[in-house]
Amino acid sequence: MFLRPRPFFSFPGTKVALPPVLLNTPRSFSSSSLLSSRQKDQTIPNTSIKVFREIPNLRQWRRKQLHDYRSVGLVPTMGALHEGHLSLIRLAAAENSSVVVSIYVNPTQFGVHEDLDSYPKTWTKDIEMLRDLDRELAADGGNLGKIAAVFAPTTEEMYPSGRPSQEIDGKGSFVTITPVGEVLEGASRPTFFRGVATVCMKLFNIVTPEKVYFGQKDVQQTVVIKKMVKDFCMETQVVVGETQREPDGLAMSSRNVYLGTRRRRVATVLSKALRVVETGYLRGYRTRDELLGPAGELAKLLLMEQRQLKPEERVKFEIDYISLADPETMQEVEEVDEAKGAILSGAVKMLPVEAPQPDEDLGLSGGPSVRLIDNITLKPVKL
Repeated sequence: MFLRPRPFFSFPGTKVALPPVLLNTPRSFSSSSLLSSRQKDQTIPNTSIKVFREIPNLRQWRRKQLHDYRSVGLVPTMGALHEGHLSLIRLAAAENSSVVVSIYVNPTQFGVHEDLDSYPKTWTKDIEMLRDLDRELAADGGNLGKIAAVFAPTTEEMYPSGRPSQEIDGKGSFVTITPVGEVLEGASRPTFFRGVATVCMKLFNIVTPEKVYFGQKDVQQTVVIKKMVKDFCMETQVVVGETQREPDGLAMSSRNVYLGTRRRRVATVLSKALRVVETGYLRGYRTRDELLGPAGELAKLLLMEQRQLKPEERVKFEIDYISLADPETMQEVEEVDEAKGAILSGAVKMLPVEAPQPDEDLGLSGGPSVRLIDNITLKPVKL
């Protein structure tokens, strides 16, 4: 019998445009020329990186890689690339002959009322970042391979029978991984991991990579994907790269662009709370109350400090959960098994800015509520 997910504390009341296709000319960064183009064989300007929008063309390219004994690593993304994505691409290039970066905002992992329409879509910037990284990798003789292709399909290409419903009881062809996909993020966002597993199954079948690369920041996602690969007897190896952080400790995320200046200063509340738990673990604490209690007190203190500020200065937030879980099942534990360690994770909802000031930077799309996640691995203790 599986335990019901139990967040340690909460504070109620405190509370694409589809990626265009590139032309192989400098004018390819013009949105009008990008949208009007439907050429099948294209590259990012001044690089050898191919851009595929259709599955048959990518598969034809993949067969040639197989024929030439070139290993392929896949880095799945939804665009809005940042240093966290680039670190995964570097890792993939160090271990594979050819790296494929997918850029696709997958609708099935968004809930009905979530931010699908406003999710950042930065195709031109993403392509420029990949171009610059390609040059960096070429200059580094220590890499096995390079960025070989970008897969940027349309939703019609990815869901040939039509896009499945985003409703919890929606109809369609889904991959559901339970019970690990039902707790924590899965409890807060019931359709999220169903959408993630479904699109990853599609990408793995299309690209057939030897290795796929995910970031540690989305730790539950990595556990779900590893279980999917194991349970469906897939030959793909899942590689997890370290979480990339800003200098103040905030985990890098495509959603950080929603924060704006005021909320960005307070957004480290979650990472600070998790660090308090980590400190307790390193000092020898092992029980749930010993570890998570101080984190709850810190979050309450930081929220109280914000409440004492003027409306035009303060930031409101809600802690969704802080979890202490088994590293394989993501089920909550009452005491950390030193032989296994644990996954410490959490989510915080940064509420819209109160009393916005003239010309204040509210973030992308006017600063809607932003849900941030983070985690720390509490490593096993050598006995």
